[in-house]
Amino acid sequence: MDNEQRKKIVEAALMSASQVLSVDQLLKLFADEAGEVSRDEVRAIVETLQEECQGRGVELKKIASGFRYQTREEVQPWIDKLRAERPPRYSRAFMETLALVVYKQPITRAEIEDVRGVSVSSSIFKVLLEREWVKIVGHKEVPGRPAMYGTTRKLLDYFNLSSLNELPDLTEIKDIDDIAPDLILVANEEIPEQQQIEAMDPPPGETRH
Repeated sequence: MDNEQRKKIVEAALMSASQVLSVDQLLKLFADEAGEVSRDEVRAIVETLQEECQGRGVELKKIASGFRYQTREEVQPWIDKLRAERPPRYSRAFMETLALVVYKQPITRAEIEDVRGVSVSSSIFKVLLEREWVKIVGHKEVPGRPAMYGTTRKLLDYFNLSSLNELPDLTEIKDIDDIAPDLILVANEEIPEQQQIEAMDPPPGETRH
């Protein structure tokens, strides 16, 4: 099999996948050619596909868990017109809690409440854990050994980030709305607790298959 055919296979896999694909996952496409196709060769194919997206309305984006095809940010407003669903809506309490986990991890629930000055609703943590955006990364060595929370790759994937380093430095942030448009979405509108998160659209920029 020549390299052009391999490129077509990788492209088709990425276009049809319902999830992000890593280089190691793409390498499995060529399991029958064991020893003939290396990780570096697969990575080179992906880089070629990325270059071929230049000037197009889609891009092959590298995020935390791997690569995916998605619409470019500058054309997303037009693509959104085709969606019947409403965009996800988040309460300020939800986004402030998530932002504290992002920037202060590992962090306990009590520490989040100390910063915010109010208690954190159990439903907020329930949603964050169910979505696998945060996880328990350990327990603090204090009486009661409270759980400490940190972020996951799924959070990075959803918000189109390859790493947390892409977010602004905490010292530069004056308000929760300044963190990142992709991370905030509708954070400045207070929403009843039972409606804090509605049905989700695909992650920002992700195309449907």
